[in-house]
Amino acid sequence: MEFGIAMATDADAWKLVSRAEELGFTSAWFYDTQMLSADCFVAMGAAAVKTDRIRLGTGVLIPTNRIAPVTANALASLNKLAPGRIDFGVGTGFTGRRAMGLGAMKLADMEAYIEIVEGLIRGETLQTEFEGKTRKIRFLNPDLGLINTADPIALHVSAYGPRSRALTAKLGAGWLYFAGDVDTAATNAAAMRDAWTAAGRSTGDLSSITFALGCVLEDGEPFDSPRAMAQAGPRAAVILHRAADEAIAGLLNSSGIPPAAADAIAGYVEHAMRYEPADAKYLENHRGHLMFVKPEEQKYVTPELIRDTSFTATEAELRSRIGDLRDAGYTQFTIQIIPGQEDAIEDWGRVFKGFS
Repeated sequence: MEFGIAMATDADAWKLVSRAEELGFTSAWFYDTQMLSADCFVAMGAAAVKTDRIRLGTGVLIPTNRIAPVTANALASLNKLAPGRIDFGVGTGFTGRRAMGLGAMKLADMEAYIEIVEGLIRGETLQTEFEGKTRKIRFLNPDLGLINTADPIALHVSAYGPRSRALTAKLGAGWLYFAGDVDTAATNAAAMRDAWTAAGRSTGDLSSITFALGCVLEDGEPFDSPRAMAQAGPRAAVILHRAADEAIAGLLNSSGIPPAAADAIAGYVEHAMRYEPADAKYLENHRGHLMFVKPEEQKYVTPELIRDTSFTATEAELRSRIGDLRDAGYTQFTIQIIPGQEDAIEDWGRVFKGFS
């Protein structure tokens, strides 16, 4: 099993990525959330020239954030700086779109976008639509060596439902998933393998990468200790944000509501309904999303919610849980490092080093 880091992108994230490389992590994934964090391609460019081995990926790029030729060019430009180390992770959008009050984009539109990006990198001439007009496009000067379209750029798709899993299998892409607990993650891994097999592919070729937040606890340390609240609390708060999105705008809450935290979640939703401005409650709801727990959120981020939605446990228990994920078919476990909590990478380095 391999191990990676993910991050709410910082312009100088190369410092964290460089340390991850030293510790033996194999991948670094940069969030594409333009209203919340720095630009992923700027940060990846710096990391590309400051590292030698670690893979660098968009985790995940949201197609509506930029037109396909721009993305293809950015990926090929990174590939010049870090040949063969670039991963194109893509999804229909959650954080980056909900921070602007939007739901996910259409899956069919994402598939068309992927076809354009990958076709351009392959050197093809393609037809696409701009401003209501259909135009042919291709890279015109790849022979100048300003970008690199020769070394492979791996495709990964974020998939949670049957249709997106089927698309992942159709494309032969790596699979990206965000885990909160082992049992649900294992169920989804089995569903992904079924989709992969139905597409006529060998499960031995399936790359399955799960993202998580969590905190490596000391013996006796509570689930809501200051460290756990800082490092794992933002993952628990996602459940609050999803529930509020459903109440405020009718956006699907696919995470469900953990029974042990139902009262706390209901309390947060009532609180969020009072956010201002009234016509854009999503702005305050998603402030700090996957980055920090807002002061007014802390009473709703209960120990039970942190326990049930994150990988927060002692080193020994974490190794056991990660081993269960490996046995369920996951090939990489990626832990998100929270801004201001960069030292946590040392804790996770110990967990991974002792993993067997």
